[in-house]
Amino acid sequence: MTNLELKARKDAATPRGVGVMCDFYAARAENAELWDIEGRRFIDFAAGIAVVNTGHRHPRVVAAIREQLERFTHTAYQIVPYASYVELAEKINRRAPGNHPKKTAFFTTGAEAVENAIKIARAATGRPGVVAFSGGFHGRTMMGMALTGKVAPYKLGFGPFPSDVFHAPFPNALHGVSSADALHAVEALFKADIDPARVAAIIFEPVQGEGGFYPAPAEFVRGLRRICDMHGILLIADEVQTGFARTGKLFAMEHYDVAPDLTTMAKSLAGGMPLSGVVGRADVMDAAAPGGLGGTYAGNPLALAAAHAVLDIIDEERLCERATVLGDRLKAQLEALKVDVPQLADVRGPGAMVAAEFLVPGTHEPDAAFAKRVQQRALERGLLLLVCGSYANVIRFLFPLTVEEPIFEEALGLLDEVLKECVGAIA
Repeated sequence: MTNLELKARKDAATPRGVGVMCDFYAARAENAELWDIEGRRFIDFAAGIAVVNTGHRHPRVVAAIREQLERFTHTAYQIVPYASYVELAEKINRRAPGNHPKKTAFFTTGAEAVENAIKIARAATGRPGVVAFSGGFHGRTMMGMALTGKVAPYKLGFGPFPSDVFHAPFPNALHGVSSADALHAVEALFKADIDPARVAAIIFEPVQGEGGFYPAPAEFVRGLRRICDMHGILLIADEVQTGFARTGKLFAMEHYDVAPDLTTMAKSLAGGMPLSGVVGRADVMDAAAPGGLGGTYAGNPLALAAAHAVLDIIDEERLCERATVLGDRLKAQLEALKVDVPQLADVRGPGAMVAAEFLVPGTHEPDAAFAKRVQQRALERGLLLLVCGSYANVIRFLFPLTVEEPIFEEALGLLDEVLKECVGAIA
């Protein structure tokens, strides 16, 4: 079977709404490499959208899943519980930011985690309102889309969305939005759109993912904490993409000197298995009535086994430290390339959550065409890269933190060549 033959079958059997980036089909993968059904090799700097921080098929993850597979695959935790759920909750409670007592509930997807965080916040406060931010991405469910601050492609044709969701601008120094501007906009919402006494939660990403890998400045996060404390609002950190060593910390909120009330997690929590969760203040987490939280597949035992292995791998292979080392090397190379690549306007991101933003030289106009050209040329050379940002003018780098040194060096060399080739193609 060829990639072209399978594409024809895909087009006939699946809807166009499920967008697919690559025109080839995966056959196997190992750590930071994958091969298609025709035998072509690719270096994976997408990691399943930050899902395999511990690499494809890490031996310890595979072994943990296999061991659990021999015991049982499903009972539904709400029907017949199992120890691995409780044990993983205990580990997360100990390690999540904040000195307060915590509790954790597990779900299946990041969107589910966000939905349940909002449910918990509303149950705990008795309030309906939620404040989110432009450029934020919180999932594809109806509430997730309502919270998401980007219309195309996520909201097109799907409204109306849940009410009592409000958006403020996210700080973005490159595009002229300061932390003070963003915090003032939140306060302005309370004057123009919703009484703060009706707001259950403010939700934000410590580093915006789909929005362009913009880190939240420390003064902005402190300001959100101050606003929440002043008005009895809960602060939710959406760490679906930032969690599990990606930013150089287990949780990105560890970079700040304040803690959220609730944290959502998913993606790299279980090394490729579908698992998500919400961790937060014990009193807040207990607000929902029995039966109010859960799901048929929530806390699947195979995924939980993988997650236990992932936490061990992060600790024993020092992946938080490695994320910072590798991310610094990538950022240094990108900074050096600014001399040869005038479109490269900004290089940013904590740890290995690195982004390169492209603008039309001499302007503040997003250069989506150049970003797309870089992505496409890299793909032709065997390097998988993802585009993000409200204007699709940002390349984000999400390599597995376990990537072997020769593979990482090969990828950096390819990236260097691709960026210079794309500039040359314009000249």
